[in-house]
Amino acid sequence: MLKSIALALALVSSGVHAQQAAGPDWGTCPDDKIGMQCADLQVPLNWQKPDGRKITLKLGRLKSTGTSEGSVLVAYGGPGAPGIGMTQRLGDWWAKLREHMDIVTWDTRGYGEQFGGTSTGLPCTWTRVPLPDFPADDADFGRLSDTNRGYAEACRNKDPELFANMSSADHARDMEAIRKALGDAELNFYGASYAGFYAQAYAGLFPGQVRTMVLDGTWNHSASDWNAELEAMAKSNEQFIDRFFTWCASHDCQDVPRLWRGLVARADRAPIPAKSAGIAYTGRDLQSFVVASSRQGPDAWPALAESIRKASKGDASGFVPARGARYPDQTTGVTECVDWPRPAKRADLDATVARLRKVAPNAGTANTLATAGLGCIGWPTPVTNPPAALPKGLPPLLGAGAWGESDAVGRVVAQVPGSSVVSFDGPGHTLYGTNLCARDHINRYFTDRTLPKPGTKC
Repeated sequence: MLKSIALALALVSSGVHAQQAAGPDWGTCPDDKIGMQCADLQVPLNWQKPDGRKITLKLGRLKSTGTSEGSVLVAYGGPGAPGIGMTQRLGDWWAKLREHMDIVTWDTRGYGEQFGGTSTGLPCTWTRVPLPDFPADDADFGRLSDTNRGYAEACRNKDPELFANMSSADHARDMEAIRKALGDAELNFYGASYAGFYAQAYAGLFPGQVRTMVLDGTWNHSASDWNAELEAMAKSNEQFIDRFFTWCASHDCQDVPRLWRGLVARADRAPIPAKSAGIAYTGRDLQSFVVASSRQGPDAWPALAESIRKASKGDASGFVPARGARYPDQTTGVTECVDWPRPAKRADLDATVARLRKVAPNAGTANTLATAGLGCIGWPTPVTNPPAALPKGLPPLLGAGAWGESDAVGRVVAQVPGSSVVSFDGPGHTLYGTNLCARDHINRYFTDRTLPKPGTKC
């Protein structure tokens, strides 16, 4: 009898191991156009309760065209960018890397049909709203908190448990489940834009499982001093405007820097109307538009100079976006608001605003996470994945980025000895898809862990 039980247990055990060794059950992706395979992976909704409710992650794979030496897991950011759909559109990016490695991606948890994703979705209507003004007093701060909670609760009430488990650390734990399902001994990961937050979370949670990790065009979520990081963001934005002003000094817009400072001060007292759209912009709104336009480089600068001149005469119509939101805005921050620190009271926010305006007099707080985080004040879920310095023991990492981004990612990878950054001295967002020099360096790092020399420019 005991021998029979032992034999049965052995058979069950061997069956489990065989199933794990087989990996995901790959099949043709729906509406596939590039030879991509798809599979489902069940993971815990709440990684703190591994035996609880499960959700489905949809995985996608482009098999190596040569002899596969492993997998590279790819995420495009967002945080709701659909990995499978984007890889279907951008499959040519990976042609060279596929000579040696499989390309694997996934649709991130929570971001379902509205984002083009096919994993378990959070059934909520993501809402884009103008960035709120800074609260003038404690009563304003309370009203902002109540307003944000109202937006959040409309999503949270649909699935409170999933809503509370959408941080970049949750995505990182999903990445570890994918690595295990693939049977890879270590993780190779490419994270673009917001997916660089997933990378940093994974590095913090699973430092011993990292083989290679690329952070392309992302921000620093590994700062031990968040206030200093906010100041670094503001200084970077100031550099964008400084480049534009320097260009104006040798072109026909020498008057623009003086006009700009007066325009922001006036718009802070009374918003400047954009007569073509029936709206009006505050000084911070205008700073956001100008930071964004300055980042686009010389091709955008003549029109930017003219928009500033026109606004100085009382019409800010030149800043109205050609499409999309009329104001600097943000979406419902289901992932962002559990990743980003938020002020607990108005005095904390006021102190941050004062510091950023001091270090960046032309850009102010615009387009920093201090401003973006205004929408998280009052959020019903706490910050579960706060910034934290990277741990010791990581292998060298590779960062990449254009203006500003290379500096931010440099502050991340500088914590890991031997790491490197590939930078592009010009406008843009992420490098792998558009900069063939950077792509070659990244591919070489993935295949044989060769890093470019420090200070490499592409």
